[in-house]
Amino acid sequence: MKQQEEIKRLEELLERNMAQITAKILVLSNKGGVGKSFVAVNIAAGLSKLGAKVGILDADIHGPSVAKMLGFEGKQPEMDENGILPFSVDSNLVAFSMASLLQDADTPVIWRGPLKMGVLRQFLAEVNWGRLDYLVIDSPPGTGDEPLSICQMIKDLTGAIIVTTPQDIALLDSRKCVHFLRQLSVPILGIVENMSGLTCPHCGKKIDLFKSGGGEKAAQELGIPFLGKIPLDPNIVDSTDTGRPFVVSHPDSESAKVLMSICELVDQRVRK
Repeated sequence: MKQQEEIKRLEELLERNMAQITAKILVLSNKGGVGKSFVAVNIAAGLSKLGAKVGILDADIHGPSVAKMLGFEGKQPEMDENGILPFSVDSNLVAFSMASLLQDADTPVIWRGPLKMGVLRQFLAEVNWGRLDYLVIDSPPGTGDEPLSICQMIKDLTGAIIVTTPQDIALLDSRKCVHFLRQLSVPILGIVENMSGLTCPHCGKKIDLFKSGGGEKAAQELGIPFLGKIPLDPNIVDSTDTGRPFVVSHPDSESAKVLMSICELVDQRVRK
């Protein structure tokens, strides 16, 4: 009985919290290693640069990385009368991650589905997100417990962004994500092709390390928008390791400009 009452309480808080957020966007991929968290963090930071009030939730329970990428790794959250306070990254951007609840970075989270669903409900309900234009949710790879729970708990998800890489196998992975979202009636804002080529710093020639065009081909064949190709940049490593979004630390780079154009497209689609 008490458990049911607690779930009802959290659901009421969640509904109240989400009502204060204009747009809720899920960022996902069907496989790991495609740079999904990098894209999610920089979409959140890019939207904040456009003047929007933005929050980012790291919904990856087992491998949270947003805290490292945004510079609040190792910091413990504070509370007030309205709940848990998210971490303030800048004047327009707040964030929260499972990493902030772990004793140290080496502590594994050994949980099954119900526990993960419970903590995600708490993140959405008990973190005091306040009034936001956007909440960007960085989901772990795949179409399992976490993204399914998010899609079921947030009844009015604005849409989802699928992150993939340029090789042909991207079509197979992206198709699974698309079918997953369509089965749950979640609008698809588009596909982002990450790691799309590298410009040689010595000769200036573009090198397609992972082939080219897989994400764009997937978007065409699946009938969904293509948002852009983000090229590789060696400075991305330093940016993520030092806790600064790439669109902030290297705004004049080609990759940052593509990321900002993706943010503008997303903003336009959400406003429509």
